[in-house]
Amino acid sequence: MLALVNLLQLIGGVILSIGYIPQIAKIIKTKSVKDFSLIYLGSIFGGIVLMEIYAIYMYFVVHTAGAFALTNTLSFILSGTEFFLVLYCLKKYK
Repeated sequence: MLALVNLLQLIGGVILSIGYIPQIAKIIKTKSVKDFSLIYLGSIFGGIVLMEIYAIYMYFVVHTAGAFALTNTLSFILSGTEFFLVLYCLKKYK
């Protein structure tokens, strides 16, 4: 049962992480971010940062949650990329 739950978490985490890629590509292509909510993106990124701290603790101290640590790190990188691209484009193109 634990293996099934870990597999479900891995699949769900990958799906959630991959969801950032089309938006990042669109930002890079169009450089248009005027309709983005910085409060929304910042809160999502901030929440993922806190979850990343938890994932690192669980993986390195408790020696569990490897799938969560992997997918959360992927989400951390991609959501951070999206957030900082929006900040960069807003600053550059204002």
